Amino acid sequence: MDHTVSDLGSIPAPSQAVVLASSTPRPHASWTRIVTVISLAALLAPAIYLRSFFQPAELPIDPTDYAARTKRALSQTPIIDGHNDLPYLIRVELQNKIYDGFDLKHKLLGYTDIQRMRTGQVGGQFWSCYVQCPGVNDPELYKQENLDQPTWIVRDTLEQIDVTKRLIAEHPEDLQYCDNPKCIRDAFKVGKVASMIGIEGGHQMGSSLAAIRQFFDLGARYITTTHNCDNAFATAASTVAAGGEDHGLTPFGHEYVKEMNRLGMMIDLSHTSHQTMRDVLSLTRSPIMFSHSGAYSVQKHLRHVPNDVLRSVKRNGGIVMVTFVCRFLNMQHPEHASIHDVVDHIVYIANLIGWEHVGVGSDFSGTPGAPIGLEDVSKYPDLVALLMARGATEKQVKLFAGENLIRVWENVAAAAKVTQTSGEKPDEEIWEGRSWKYGHKTMPFMLAGSREKFAGPAGPHQFSVKANGRHAGLDSKDSS
Repeated sequence: MDHTVSDLGSIPAPSQAVVLASSTPRPHASWTRIVTVISLAALLAPAIYLRSFFQPAELPIDPTDYAARTKRALSQTPIIDGHNDLPYLIRVELQNKIYDGFDLKHKLLGYTDIQRMRTGQVGGQFWSCYVQCPGVNDPELYKQENLDQPTWIVRDTLEQIDVTKRLIAEHPEDLQYCDNPKCIRDAFKVGKVASMIGIEGGHQMGSSLAAIRQFFDLGARYITTTHNCDNAFATAASTVAAGGEDHGLTPFGHEYVKEMNRLGMMIDLSHTSHQTMRDVLSLTRSPIMFSHSGAYSVQKHLRHVPNDVLRSVKRNGGIVMVTFVCRFLNMQHPEHASIHDVVDHIVYIANLIGWEHVGVGSDFSGTPGAPIGLEDVSKYPDLVALLMARGATEKQVKLFAGENLIRVWENVAAAAKVTQTSGEKPDEEIWEGRSWKYGHKTMPFMLAGSREKFAGPAGPHQFSVKANGRHAGLDSKDSS
């Protein structure tokens, strides 16, 4: 423990220590102690020598043995993937029923199972609780200009959080649910994969800050500000790609940033438009993340991060977790995308803003194809080894693997604690397009004038009772 200035007053000065020492000399006792120490040292020396002889120190690893160096690095630092969509596949294929014939420990088709996570030395995973944007299958069902139209998306998001937690609980020997950054290190120490929850889309909040608070209480620790649709908070990259205007954050989006910071929920800017990225970075009081994006200068896909935003990420202390989505890595020939393209993005970002601001966010289980050389979750060591072959040090690959993400999360949580300690209350702002259902005119309103302002007509199902004590509609139907 470090001493503060006030602590120093309790430490005796050197002169005081002399006063406290015994004033009666005991030369015989001193010599006895010295002889005892020397004798013990003489007795232990052969044992220490023999132990070192039979258990020699670990031999140094050949600097060009990147596989061995990777294995060592990932045994000391967890590799943490920022985005895996396995819970969505469970929803689509199993309707979230995981107890009858489904076992994540067995080899599955696709990209993800526990066997391959173990082979890949995975130390942490953010599981994506994703629900599609409204109107994906039937555009007429939901118009973007009418964000207040009711949908089942909030319900579906709750179900995704539920199945993710149940999946983690079903494999306690391999997975450990975590809702704080310290838990990642604790899980890693006992050989488990730290398992966290992210929500991939602001549309899943139902245009409500209150919903964000409830999702935080349920364990979500990041929200992707937009998916492939605009919402009450911001403009999506997909809107701009389709020829729409980039309006960036909405006025209500400013409140979103404020409340996310207050809660300690990480703001994920993957999928957002470039102006949305800039707007958020100009407002946020906490570091941000890109859970699965790349560098726009390497491949000019609008899902990637332009240089000016990357420099803002450095100033902000945030992180860009590089994705494996083939069509983002090679827009002309996605079938040719490879591990080398992923490394190009990582090295570009690291060279521009530092190894302290880059990580990995595969998007496994949420993309139709995987790059050559990164076919599934077992391949992370190959990625790290190739980074070292390209010149990264072990310290740098440890930052990339997990230390950066842990630092970002710690700083987001610390900033939230300061804000909450200052007394800042939850944000009660309401989206300007929100409609409210009014009360019935017979309700016992609390405040003067409320009846005139908020009373609607009496509802059709008010259990009207006639003078004879019977419900109004029963006389003609029931003669008993």
